[in-house]
Amino acid sequence: MFDIIEDDLSGEDTRQLLALHLAGMHADSPPGSVFALDLSGLQVPEVTVWTARRNGRVASVGALKMLQNGGAEVKSMRTHPDFLRQGAAACLLDVIIAEAKRRDVKRLSLETGSGPAFEPALALYRRHGFRNGPPFASYDQTAFNQFLHLAII
Repeated sequence: MFDIIEDDLSGEDTRQLLALHLAGMHADSPPGSVFALDLSGLQVPEVTVWTARRNGRVASVGALKMLQNGGAEVKSMRTHPDFLRQGAAACLLDVIIAEAKRRDVKRLSLETGSGPAFEPALALYRRHGFRNGPPFASYDQTAFNQFLHLAII
């Protein structure tokens, strides 16, 4: 259905989807509440980025960031508007979870916002077993953000 590839972020289509992601995060979040990584933040050794593609077109992007404590974080999940609700993000999240298991991660976490714009992503994460929990890494709890965790066995 989708081809999942590790992405080096050099392609214009991936960069455009990441720019759309950042713009969406800023549009749907209060000032100071966006923790999405920009391109330079995704190009560090502890982050691996994948894209889901169909017929050569980028459908979705997502990343795995390794944390200092042996945990990991899901970052930069975004689906292109042309591919919404076609399973691209679910395929990509399956790959991210599998890679976390391969790397012996015990807990996979993510930080996201609240409100209608975030509900489809929250539903996806919950279908994959993520549950709400406490802040992690250097995040602070606010009235807007929430934290989800998946125990990996």
